[in-house]
Amino acid sequence: MNTKRIAIFASGSGSNAIKLIEHFDKVPEINAVLLLTNNENAGVLEKTEDLIDHAVINNDGANDGSFLTELMHEERIDYIVLAGYLRKIPNELIKAFPRQIINIHPSLLPKYGGKGMYGMKVHQAVLANKETESGITIHLVNEIYDEGEILAQHKVNLSSKDSAETIQKKVLEIEHKNFSKEVENYIRKQG
Repeated sequence: MNTKRIAIFASGSGSNAIKLIEHFDKVPEINAVLLLTNNENAGVLEKTEDLIDHAVINNDGANDGSFLTELMHEERIDYIVLAGYLRKIPNELIKAFPRQIINIHPSLLPKYGGKGMYGMKVHQAVLANKETESGITIHLVNEIYDEGEILAQHKVNLSSKDSAETIQKKVLEIEHKNFSKEVENYIRKQG
């Protein structure tokens, strides 16, 4: 297997991005080589400054499919992994990287997905609907928010005592436990 190079896209604090970087630091066949963010104040930048190269783009750049496609080709990126990236991926980039852009979503899709459904908004909706379970969905990215092919789902049980904050904590725990392994499994299967 040729070494595969991944770019991680993140917009916030970056706990999943850090887990991905740490995981792939121990996998010789897959290298995390670039962290891209559309937020110059993202906490992930400081936390990873000594771990990985960074690219900071503004929101115009995040919306420009030709710019992002060119940047990913210049960096010789094989896969893009979204780890809390809050911009819609331009169709041009999706077409340039078919079946090569992977996202994590903090619910069991198709429930609680779509435009505007991210972070605490998802957990609040799960709580409001009195769900007995939640979890994560790892999926490929297509042109429609959170509707790409599902690669894996992992569940957590909820109780009537859970708050949106405790749901978030439970979901984040399984994100950290499973996301990197599922990304690795998918990339290995692709050869």
